[in-house]
Amino acid sequence: MASRADNIASNLNLGNFAQATELRQRIWFTIGALIVFRFLSFVPLPGINPLALDVLAESQQGGILGMFNMFTGGALANMSLIALGVMPYITASIVVQMASALHPTLSALKKEGATGRQKLNQYTRYGTVFLCAIQGYFLATGLETLASAQGLEAVVNPGYMFRIGAVISLVGGTMFLLWLGEQITARGIGNGVSLIIMAGIVAQFPVFAMNMFEGGRTGSIAPGIIITFLVMVVVLILMISFVERAQRRLLIQYPKRATQRGMMQADRSHLPLKLNTAGVIPPIFASSLLLLPLTISSFAGQSIDTSSTSGSLIQSLNQYLQHGEPIYMTLYALGIIFFCFFYTAVVFDPEEHAENLKKNGGFIPGIRPGKRTAEYLEYVLTRITVVGAIYLTVVCVVPEYMIAQTGIPLFLGGTSLLIVVNVTVDTISQVQSHLLAHQYGDLIKKAKLKGRMR
Repeated sequence: MASRADNIASNLNLGNFAQATELRQRIWFTIGALIVFRFLSFVPLPGINPLALDVLAESQQGGILGMFNMFTGGALANMSLIALGVMPYITASIVVQMASALHPTLSALKKEGATGRQKLNQYTRYGTVFLCAIQGYFLATGLETLASAQGLEAVVNPGYMFRIGAVISLVGGTMFLLWLGEQITARGIGNGVSLIIMAGIVAQFPVFAMNMFEGGRTGSIAPGIIITFLVMVVVLILMISFVERAQRRLLIQYPKRATQRGMMQADRSHLPLKLNTAGVIPPIFASSLLLLPLTISSFAGQSIDTSSTSGSLIQSLNQYLQHGEPIYMTLYALGIIFFCFFYTAVVFDPEEHAENLKKNGGFIPGIRPGKRTAEYLEYVLTRITVVGAIYLTVVCVVPEYMIAQTGIPLFLGGTSLLIVVNVTVDTISQVQSHLLAHQYGDLIKKAKLKGRMR
């Protein structure tokens, strides 16, 4: 059976893809949904002065809002309906997952199966609306005060009506993105929210490349730095592609069972433990937690007198926590390491896996079933998570720190490449799974037809 699966997998080609009608429909639906996402990023909020948007983009380029703009695919610079992107949802999901791991009531909901997960998702959406309302309010008030700071009127008719309309529009835009992501997951290919984040990053690639080569043409960026950056990008892509597929395979042995010929045969299988079990979740979670307070403080600081104590504190916070600053990079690295261990503990329960192995009669050679197996799985998982956390920290922090120090005017760092490569690999794997299932379906149909002919 394994050799037949390998032969089928090796025969996946364009001809098989052309015959997979359902797969093509899913891919076209995904592309159409992402096009809708890109169109929405150019629909501005009502009552916005377009000339002030360019001033805001220039003033915030290279800052923390510039990185937020990258994750939203330029929607923040356009002050569009989806200017907040899906980051409020990610922040809310962090809070709910941490609460479900610590609070007994939420932990019991998590164990109830589909019903419990549906309730937790509902709580996550409530938190998303709450965070969107807070961020949207500070975004609206920051735009109103942009007139005095930049000498332009960012809002045509400032006041409470504009703030209420902006908050409602931003909340509706984010919730529509969540619905769109769910539709992609259900009717398309890949994880919808991850694809939306990736599409936003990829949409900024031409702008990043143009800024870099324009800097090389004008002489503001040395040619050696550009060549070094391109080599670093290629090396990072190869490294990410290799490590994301790396596994620690634990041998699982089952008792001897009688075969059809009356012989006793012991079954063996492997339990794959990925080196990076958490995937792209740690850098996304860490970025989201840092972007939430800094987005609020950046826009709130524009409406506060900098000579006052609160104004000076907010100004100092924005200064020391800018992208590329040592304090920001330190917090970012610590956040990645924390969420590596936290999310790995959420998605992989050693006790549950040990109990399932015991029920099915499986065991790890040399390890007693039950509690000892759970301890061994936790020991192995902790060791490989340490390696995975170091890998994620190096990939995400070091390139972005180098970019900040060299002054290259773009955010194509390790975090962006990690998200793009990881989501791409996951999507391609799902495409291959659909093609493989389609070929198996054809084989089953042919076998049934032959059986009827006989």
